[in-house]
Amino acid sequence: MTDFATRRRTMVDTQVRPSDVTKFPIIDAMLTVQRENFVPDSHREAAYAEGIIDLGGGRCLLEPRTLAKMLDALNISNDEVVLDIAPALGYSTAVAARMAQLVVAVEEDEALAAEAQTLLMEAEADNAIVHVGPLEQGATEHGPYDVIMIQGGVEQVPDALIEQLKDRGRIACLFVEGKLGTVRIGHKSGGQVTWRYAFNANAPVLKAFCTECAFSL
Repeated sequence: MTDFATRRRTMVDTQVRPSDVTKFPIIDAMLTVQRENFVPDSHREAAYAEGIIDLGGGRCLLEPRTLAKMLDALNISNDEVVLDIAPALGYSTAVAARMAQLVVAVEEDEALAAEAQTLLMEAEADNAIVHVGPLEQGATEHGPYDVIMIQGGVEQVPDALIEQLKDRGRIACLFVEGKLGTVRIGHKSGGQVTWRYAFNANAPVLKAFCTECAFSL
């Protein structure tokens, strides 16, 4: 029988801590949330491996280092509301839920969203809900948000999401240009977002956030 608890600690000790992520809430969340439950059964054995987990259909589970550093840069507090875009089966949502007051996940596939909601309930993430709808439109009825994060690569960020971010809010995006990817943190002030480089990473570009899709709307 696979000892996932040991693998989870190894993931934190060899991928998260060495990436200069030391905040207790992040470490505690990643040691607690059972990542193996938030991947398809065929990927359970690889749940704690270093690297991206391909979920098919252009979707992925970001590598642990990327998610941890993104959360570190966002510095979520327990009185904040978070919008988590494209979390697939909900791992990032479950992790963020241990830090935030409320996390709203957005998934466009009804079956995937339903499964994610079930998994979040089983993980006792009672402060997390899954909204079904287009990824690029967010979830206006639950906003505005203190924090927004996107679980995949982007080439552009729709104005609809920026509008759902509170003034003084933060947004984390993994911008992909060619083969290069960088995570940038946007800070909103006076209705405008100023982006700052955070770290290098990579992930497939989400279809809803590609430049060609923006032109086709």
